[in-house]
Amino acid sequence: MTLNIGWIGCGRHARQMLLPQLGRNGIQLAAICDVDNEAMQAVASQYGVRHVFGDFRDLIAHPGLDAIGMAVGPDVHRAASLEALARGLPVFMEKPPAIDLAGAREVAAAAKRAGKPVIVGFMKRYSTGNRIAHNILTRGDFGPVLGLSGTYMTAPTYFEGAVDYTPFYLHHCVHYMDMIPWLAGAPFADMAVRRVEPAPGKLLFHVNFSCGNGAIGSIVMGTVQSRGTPMEFIQVMGDHARVEVSNVINVSYFRNPPFKADDPAASLADDVDTLTWTPNFTAAANEDHKGYNALIADAAAALRGEPSGAPDITDGVNAMEQLERMVALLERQA
Repeated sequence: MTLNIGWIGCGRHARQMLLPQLGRNGIQLAAICDVDNEAMQAVASQYGVRHVFGDFRDLIAHPGLDAIGMAVGPDVHRAASLEALARGLPVFMEKPPAIDLAGAREVAAAAKRAGKPVIVGFMKRYSTGNRIAHNILTRGDFGPVLGLSGTYMTAPTYFEGAVDYTPFYLHHCVHYMDMIPWLAGAPFADMAVRRVEPAPGKLLFHVNFSCGNGAIGSIVMGTVQSRGTPMEFIQVMGDHARVEVSNVINVSYFRNPPFKADDPAASLADDVDTLTWTPNFTAAANEDHKGYNALIADAAAALRGEPSGAPDITDGVNAMEQLERMVALLERQA
């Protein structure tokens, strides 16, 4: 079944990351909307879209749509989702689902009333290395997760003029408010933060936490590293086992191997020695290791009413709740 989708937002992120995945997953771009007419016309030309709108309300009212998709900003995500759900249309939206927790809860309530899914674009769950790690953690032989650590940095590119860290929190930090509990297998419980700010717009902070299943850990986030270098690293520890993901593509699974230097028959054993994986970028394959295609594949299933593991508005509410909690702790130290 081909889905006719009305899409709101024709900016660079949508053009480069999301729209190319629609056709691969049985979604027809039937109508588009943007206040930037030049960007909208470029997308219309590229995808052969005849129906274009400057107001999202007009797009949502357009006949023949099966779903609404959007990658705009948190205020429009909330408002357009409410409008779409009122018309009985399921929604895919980029994260964050709203500018605050109250707005996310409003969308969740509307989705429940409408009986329609709202899928939220937490693509970090779909990055190849992270998915491999999650599969290792949940297949049964890893054992309980005991500890996690994550580093997710960026540069001070969000700021011009007066410093406002809100976009950094909403568009960057919210990812780990979703992904770390997903890897841990339980929501955050206790949380504490420490911060340092060497100059306006340059923030570094550590989040120390426990989870509902007893796992403990820390997250390092901030705006003090170059976007030209790898900026993500995740480690998950169990009992004599750990999984590490570097730069979302390099995965190592450490177990409990014997010492080999004094064993003349030493070899490598599948069940105890370290396993590693890194992708072959020379292969002639259209692979998307950041995870956008896999996200849209799951989203498409959910929008059709099929079984899907796609993160939904409940996950969005949970992430926003923890994000606001984290920000409140940071602001107390400012």
